[in-house]
Amino acid sequence: MSIYVGNLPYEVTEQELNEVFADYGTVKRVTIPVDRETGKVRGFGFVELESESEEVSAIEVLDGAEWMGRELRVNKARPRTENNNRSGGSGRRNRDDRY
Repeated sequence: MSIYVGNLPYEVTEQELNEVFADYGTVKRVTIPVDRETGKVRGFGFVELESESEEVSAIEVLDGAEWMGRELRVNKARPRTENNNRSGGSGRRNRDDRY
């Protein structure tokens, strides 16, 4: 299981997030995605702890807690769904394709 951590401050580092979750168990991994174009933190991250019981404890305590001036949203991460239609279009042809 992995933990989703939302509403993170944009200046947060993986080390700082690691330190917060280390109070609840052994941190296996911390990931904070960055925007591809700007290189800036996107305001959320993922944390994986050694055991599910450690993760449950961290979620119970940290969800809604204030950290670095922000109210954290902490819950079980949902699996990423694959989207095969990446164009975002309606699937309709361009009107120039009629003829």
